[in-house]
Amino acid sequence: MTKYIKAEMLKSWISDDVELALLDVREAGQFGEDHMLHAIPCPYSIIETRVLYLVPRKSTRLVLIDDADGTGEKAIHRLTSIGYENISILEGGNAAWSAAGFEVFQGVNVPSKAFGELVEHAADTPRISAEQLHHMLEQDENLVVVDGRTPMEHRRMSIPGGISMPNAEMIYRIHDLAPDPETTVVVNCAGRTRSIIGAQALINAGLPNRVFALKAGTMGWTLAGYQLEHGSKLTHLPKPSEQCVAKAAVYAADIIEVFGLATVNRDTLRKWQEDDQSTVFLLDVRTESEYAKGHLPGSVHAPGGQLVQATDEWCGVWGARVVLADTAPCARAAITAHWLKQMGWDVYILDGGLTMSEAKERGRAPRWGSAENKVQSISPHDLSKAIHAKTVLVIDVGHSMDYRDAHIPGAVWSTRARLDGLEFPARQPVVLYSKHETRARLAAIDLEAISEGPVAILQGGREAWIEAGLPIEASPDVPADRECIDYLFWVSSRHMGSNEAALAYLEWEENLPSQIEADGDARFNVMTR
Repeated sequence: MTKYIKAEMLKSWISDDVELALLDVREAGQFGEDHMLHAIPCPYSIIETRVLYLVPRKSTRLVLIDDADGTGEKAIHRLTSIGYENISILEGGNAAWSAAGFEVFQGVNVPSKAFGELVEHAADTPRISAEQLHHMLEQDENLVVVDGRTPMEHRRMSIPGGISMPNAEMIYRIHDLAPDPETTVVVNCAGRTRSIIGAQALINAGLPNRVFALKAGTMGWTLAGYQLEHGSKLTHLPKPSEQCVAKAAVYAADIIEVFGLATVNRDTLRKWQEDDQSTVFLLDVRTESEYAKGHLPGSVHAPGGQLVQATDEWCGVWGARVVLADTAPCARAAITAHWLKQMGWDVYILDGGLTMSEAKERGRAPRWGSAENKVQSISPHDLSKAIHAKTVLVIDVGHSMDYRDAHIPGAVWSTRARLDGLEFPARQPVVLYSKHETRARLAAIDLEAISEGPVAILQGGREAWIEAGLPIEASPDVPADRECIDYLFWVSSRHMGSNEAALAYLEWEENLPSQIEADGDARFNVMTR
């Protein structure tokens, strides 16, 4: 029998001492429009691919949030089928939370972004405007501009001359890039929070250089009328020199001491992992290439800078322990842990650092252990023949924006949760597809339960169809905006040349602290040296 919980009771659960996972099973666009502070995005379309990492202990107290539209009930059915046993649904859905007088938030990665804003308020992080930075660059001052985002984001758009160095990597690698303490370091991101966190991390670590956050990041640069670079290859992530590592070791030890960070040895970690009453997230904060070459069995790759920026993408259980793995001198783990501690997490650094002899697992772990569920597949050419013979219904269950850009002619679009709202000709074969295969495989589980006809997926997904040279078509306005519940328009528009959207986004970030105060559920404790 499905269990429901009222908003008032859930509010009390958030502040008790029992582990809690709040999974919002709506699609990304719905989540981004309004959600609870500690809700974790886990869209029903891909729930099986995320839940095992977000909530690894299957007896965890788990609450699902939907739109009171039946998606929560669908999600319970899927979760119980893979072993989860302690699940409730928020009665009345997400709307019931705000109706009860509680705070809801727009945007994504809200806890992390709000924390960044609070850091700036508490630490008065030094910052400069785009105009000031532009002048310094024109004057050829002794400075470096480091981009605290991911290398992929840096390549997409960057400050001219800026070098990609993700936030957690800075205290480990900055000593090779700026060995002169007289060199000014300017940290940028796309907006505000990673600029703030990156700059303040260097300051908290005690770096002697002048350090500034670039106000409004790349958005501020374009709003000031300056041009961004696209396709930059300026990435400073080679193997650091011995002198660089030695300096990083001094800073790491200092961070651990000043901020009272805890370490954990292997025996204790093993006991924690064997305890079926508590959750442990074992996260490897190194670069992706380092992780792929070898990591602790069972550890998940979570590059430190992104982990601080988007903690809700890796840690789905409030009250769990977080253990960070890094190679000696553990500078990346130290700077990451010092932020997670301030965000309220029970965080530990793997004692002594990761050694290659224990890093026995290679590559990346599969995101869903049941990805090979039994479902028929059809080749692109065979599907093309069936379409021409008008003997098949084709449904695209990929991203709505992918459908708009390129889809199989005649295919209809739907999310997984809304498949039961479509009309199916009696006993007609149905073929599902997505960009690759995963979303289609998952949707097939639902469709097989409601369709009278046979269900199959497109072998290799849309990419295989395109590679086979078969036709595609675009539909810029279909599905209509209101149907694109998996896409958050107001956030995405800021990178599409809309100054209005960029200004609105920056204002949203700046207003987060007041919302956090009104909500009252955050456990932030900003610390400075």
